[in-house]
Amino acid sequence: MNRVDLRFVLIIALIVTCYISFILVAVNAGFNSDFIVLWLRSWLIAYLLAIPSLLFLSPYIRKKLKI
Repeated sequence: MNRVDLRFVLIIALIVTCYISFILVAVNAGFNSDFIVLWLRSWLIAYLLAIPSLLFLSPYIRKKLKI
């Protein structure tokens, strides 16, 4: 994996986990006084899980799709 692939994974993981965690926290907890803390905690957990998942799965998926 080269630097461009790594940057792509980091940026995609950041964007996707950010908006998905925002929506899920908003739906499940609502916009209360703890919203920002809940959202940032949820986002960080999701981001830390997404990076290794994307790093390990993307080469496998590319190989299967022959990209």
